[in-house]
Amino acid sequence: MPAFLTKFLPFLRWFPMKGDVLKADFMAGLTVALVLIPQSMAYAQLAGLPAYYGLYAAFLPVAVAALWGSSSQLGTGPVAVVSLLTASSLAVLAAPGSDQFIALAIMLALLVGIIQLLLGVFKLGVIVNFLSHPVIVGFTNAAAIIIALSQVSKLFGVPMGRSEHFINDIVGMLTLIGDTHLPTLAMGALAIAIMWGIKKYVPRLPGVLIAVVVTTLLSWSIGFERNASGSPEQIADPELRAVVQQGMSVAQRVDDLNAQIARKTAALKAAQKAADADNGGIVQMEAELALLRIDLRDAEAVLSREKAGLRHLQVVRSTDASGATLAIYPADKAPQGATLDETRYRLSKLSANGFQLMGGGAVVGAIPEGLPSVQVPSFNLDALGSLLSAALVISLVGFMEAISIAKAVAARTRQRIDPNQELIGQGLANVVGSFTQAFPVSGSFSRTAVNMNAGARTGMASVITALIVLVALLFLTPLLYHLPQAVLAAIIIMAVVGLVNFKAVKHAWQASRHDGIAAGVTFVSTLAFAPHLDKGIMVGGGLALGLYLYRTMSPRVAILGRYKDGTLRDLRVNPDLPTSKHVVAIRFDGSLYFANVAYFEDAVLEAVSKNPEAKYILVVGDAINQLDASGEEVIHHLVERLKSAGVTLVFSGLKKQVLDVMRATGLYDTIGQDRIFATVDQAVAAIYEQLGENAADDLFCAVSPGR
Repeated sequence: MPAFLTKFLPFLRWFPMKGDVLKADFMAGLTVALVLIPQSMAYAQLAGLPAYYGLYAAFLPVAVAALWGSSSQLGTGPVAVVSLLTASSLAVLAAPGSDQFIALAIMLALLVGIIQLLLGVFKLGVIVNFLSHPVIVGFTNAAAIIIALSQVSKLFGVPMGRSEHFINDIVGMLTLIGDTHLPTLAMGALAIAIMWGIKKYVPRLPGVLIAVVVTTLLSWSIGFERNASGSPEQIADPELRAVVQQGMSVAQRVDDLNAQIARKTAALKAAQKAADADNGGIVQMEAELALLRIDLRDAEAVLSREKAGLRHLQVVRSTDASGATLAIYPADKAPQGATLDETRYRLSKLSANGFQLMGGGAVVGAIPEGLPSVQVPSFNLDALGSLLSAALVISLVGFMEAISIAKAVAARTRQRIDPNQELIGQGLANVVGSFTQAFPVSGSFSRTAVNMNAGARTGMASVITALIVLVALLFLTPLLYHLPQAVLAAIIIMAVVGLVNFKAVKHAWQASRHDGIAAGVTFVSTLAFAPHLDKGIMVGGGLALGLYLYRTMSPRVAILGRYKDGTLRDLRVNPDLPTSKHVVAIRFDGSLYFANVAYFEDAVLEAVSKNPEAKYILVVGDAINQLDASGEEVIHHLVERLKSAGVTLVFSGLKKQVLDVMRATGLYDTIGQDRIFATVDQAVAAIYEQLGENAADDLFCAVSPGR
């Protein structure tokens, strides 16, 4: 196969495919699909989208990433961390699950794809190194905890608010634990027990799929959902009707305030961008926006109280022969002789448009049959600025997760992974996904492990997975109607439990205190800033870079003595080594650049001041990997300054790239060719040859002068 073809169409390297390879890929693709279908629906809900959008994200992006990526086993699709980042990034811009939220999620997938694609095309995959491993460890641990806690409400069947502070939402949810819907909790606990038991005792079986099948069949057979429709006009009790209508009016007030805030925010951004902006008008709009937000906070508090008042109230309904609702009564006020069904309901999902009668647990419900529509993502310029930072974070975190998984698998399969090609594959997957209603995707550790253990040999396994998802979209979606929401929550919780790894944080601390601090601060800040996870990882990333600069600003400087084997070693490690009053040998363990050249200069001058009789300063430069303009300038002045004081600066072991800078700037001639040596021994021998008889008894010299 011509190299230029496989460069642009990397999937051509799979062909020609042998029968045994195709068979292995088919079985692996089928196995992964059985895990992916329920997982993708769970992750869609974690991202704040209807469950079936997970199937859209599990279709074309899975195949495209495999076709244009470099890994043969990497399984792409919806993943927990990226889904949570999507939800946290968009929740401040639109209500989760709303049409606007869905449109922004699709636009976010497009932005993520474009960023990853550009990084891959321009071979900038190394940019992910700015997110160090300790930062990713701290972020992943915090995100896993946040993800798990965000699903507890669905597991217990109680509501959970979405505010600017995730911790407050959790505390509010925990106060409602007394309202736990026991059948919902039982369904979630059953799913967890099935998945845990199969993973422990029969790991080869698809535990997620088995849990989904068992609980869905159970939900269907016992009528787990038992919801009914109703309207305020059907409430027969005047007091209850008044309470419900009051709640609906408050919900309408919340909707109106949200709409006003959205319009005012857009107007404010437009005014700020205008060339002839009126500062007075901008200040007034900002004040009006602040007042609207205060009103919204108050209205949301009132609505929360209204919902809490209705939460404990049970109602019954009278029905006609067809089962349609005739009237709704408080459970203790139903009239004698009325034809009632056997279910007691709760007034749920109170909104400006009405309410829902919920007699059982929440299920996935109706899923649109057929393929996602192919259309250009709607582009919201007002939200672009807010989404760009989130898209960058998701691009880097998602790719780092994918490439880490791909490299881990490649270490076992001995396959070569090209990070830039993988970026292109992930970028194309997100771009194509955005045209087919998908939210951002990335590589999945669990599904990649399943893919490899199932015997996948090429990326064709992922293409087969996508085809099976296609079949599910076309024919199997009605079977998922009765899947309990608590089971999706259980799937997510079981998936992220493995991501919590505090030993990795401890290991980072043992390796380097700075790395441990970066991991710890990232962990704490991610929890503190939740649901704005991007802020947490930015704080951690910024701190890691700052600590790195701090370390390089003051690298180790070692004063050297002569060891018994003839080598020069650090006096702080071996304080009894012989030294010389004529020569001071210094080893500088770092590159010479703008941030640390002053430190280098101070170290040399301090050595001179402590050794006033020294005539030579030998800089052992084996560890100097870089010299920039600032470093060159300081060395230039240092050479002249020491020369005027009767001290000669000598270098040994300098690397080619350092010598190239010295030659290009004239520093090489300023120091003198006879003052730059390839090895330490050559430098010491030349120095003592110059010193002559004055240093005849000097134990520092490995080569006796005159020999």
